[in-house]
Amino acid sequence: MDYETMRQFADTWGLVGLTVLFVGIVIFVFRPGSRQRYEDDANIPLKED
Repeated sequence: MDYETMRQFADTWGLVGLTVLFVGIVIFVFRPGSRQRYEDDANIPLKED
């Protein structure tokens, strides 16, 4: 493969792949029922053991 073919592939499918990955991560983080877990994780530095 030459440079132009690789660049065109990255410009099209790379962008689509990264967009799908980003949307998947956002959906995973904001899924129902995960609020309590993230609140507990956010308070870890404030806990005194």
